Amino acid sequence: MRKFFLILAFLPLLCISSCMNKGSRVSESEGENEELSVPDTVKKFYSGNLLTSEVTFRNGVRHGLTKTYYPSGKLYQTFWYQNGVKEDTAVWYYEDGRVFRKTPFRRDTMHGVQIQYYKSGRVRAKLEFVDGLRKPYLEEFKSDGSPVTDYASLVVQTTDNYQQNGTYTIKLSLNKKDVKATYYRGGYQNGLFNPKAVVKINDSDYTGIIHLRKTGSPAQNFVEVIAEITTPLGNKLLEYRKIDLPYNDLN
Repeated sequence: MRKFFLILAFLPLLCISSCMNKGSRVSESEGENEELSVPDTVKKFYSGNLLTSEVTFRNGVRHGLTKTYYPSGKLYQTFWYQNGVKEDTAVWYYEDGRVFRKTPFRRDTMHGVQIQYYKSGRVRAKLEFVDGLRKPYLEEFKSDGSPVTDYASLVVQTTDNYQQNGTYTIKLSLNKKDVKATYYRGGYQNGLFNPKAVVKINDSDYTGIIHLRKTGSPAQNFVEVIAEITTPLGNKLLEYRKIDLPYNDLN
């Protein structure tokens, strides 16, 4: 009986110790990303006390709907995964819940026509992708539904010093001097813009340059260039130009 009373006397002390340890663990984890998981269903990811995403898993692999959230807790994006890869349509939302952009995916890459929307529901822009690469196609619309047409366009200037020192220079710019662009030497691959298959030639945020020299060996008598122009709506307009050369031994 005496032993029984001694055990009862120690129980409150054990409870206090346990509670103190738990409180310490919570304090250490404050501010860190936390994860609460239910096997093979949905995992919720947190940054501090903020829910950042919910990911659906099957057999330990992303499968089903994934959601990400604004810091306010409002829905930001949704993706659909099929056995670990993105498929179907990804949707981005304005913070008020209206749709901003829809992007189709196939085998984890963008494939199809991406559509952007104004909060009114009117179409804002359309861009097309094939296996993750851009087609030159771009349509943009003002908030009243009328098409955007007043784009900056590519300007090509050449300096011919072939006879003096064997050089030929091509300078690229835009007719709107305050618009930024990225310039590339190279053309489309099967009608698609592949940044890995071209060479960036910017010498500033607004201009590009190609220095060619006489080689004495036969070479192409033209140069291909692509300007990637930032539009007022923040998209990228692609403009291609084939520039004929007056000599066939420049490189």
